[in-house]
Amino acid sequence: MPVKSDQWIIEQSETTDMIKPFARTQVKKIELPDGSSQGVISFGVSSYGYDMRLGTDFRLLKADHAGIVDPKNIDPTLYQPFSTEKPFELPARGLVLAQTLEYFKIPREILTICFGKSTYARCGVFVNVTPFEPEWEGFATISITNMSSRPVRMYPKEGIAQLIFLQSDQVCAISYRDKQGKYQAQTEITTARV
Repeated sequence: MPVKSDQWIIEQSETTDMIKPFARTQVKKIELPDGSSQGVISFGVSSYGYDMRLGTDFRLLKADHAGIVDPKNIDPTLYQPFSTEKPFELPARGLVLAQTLEYFKIPREILTICFGKSTYARCGVFVNVTPFEPEWEGFATISITNMSSRPVRMYPKEGIAQLIFLQSDQVCAISYRDKQGKYQAQTEITTARV
């Protein structure tokens, strides 16, 4: 499976809304209202991928809840929902479900894989995102775990993980949309479903 380049990602995103909102270049600084600039955890197009951003909606797994996390029967009271555009601290050994800032529409011949940004990995943060299957679309729900013994500051609207786009030499017989996948066109954080 060939990996798709920055040129392909730009063309697809600008002609088919594959990624929206879309950053055509890799953004490392943003301009502030006073005219100065501030460094950010990078996002946007890279040589062979796209660095997606952390959104502003979250579900923090409560550390003091006595319940069991059962992927076949999620208890919604296990999570504390919150929204913020400001940096927040992910507790030591804490887990938060988050939504991406970007909405994705994956082409039929494409499969994506995702890796957490090295900036967070160096702080003990593990980002888990499952592959985006052919013709899946939606805001991605991502799982972020602080594996360190210290709180880690998280930055909404900045880079969180990199997507790599792989093109098959043969178009699949049944896409995620064809099989009416349970996470198709999700617009909010979605916990496990069976």
